[in-house]
Amino acid sequence: MNRTVYFNSPFLLGFEHLERLLERTAKSASDGYPPYNIEQSGEESLAITLAVAGFSREELNVTVEGRQLVIRGKQSEAGDKNYLHRGIAARQFQRAFVLAEGIEVVGAELGNGLLTVTLMRPKADTIVRTIEIKSGARSVS
Repeated sequence: MNRTVYFNSPFLLGFEHLERLLERTAKSASDGYPPYNIEQSGEESLAITLAVAGFSREELNVTVEGRQLVIRGKQSEAGDKNYLHRGIAARQFQRAFVLAEGIEVVGAELGNGLLTVTLMRPKADTIVRTIEIKSGARSVS
């Protein structure tokens, strides 16, 4: 397997973690279940909506693990039912989203088969720092 190096420039220092995040995201992007939308509802707010029809609130789990938003669903099997046809699968899922620095998850709501997770992205303050240049004799060998 060939490995693509995205951040191989000597000018990009300390971005190795971004390369690992991109690799992990590419692996999980192939699964299309459950379908989802990402909406920008304001300058500083985002909403991720997942179609989770058939899942109850107790069967869903929304967590923030490090800088990843992880949404899991696991339906319990009803063992007492005798299906003549089973077209609606009780399937579990895990959907992960990498969060940028400063993005906060503020809530989640389930309604009409849709799970909506609300995120806030506060405006970042621009900080300019001046680095003092010290003078000193440098010895040449």
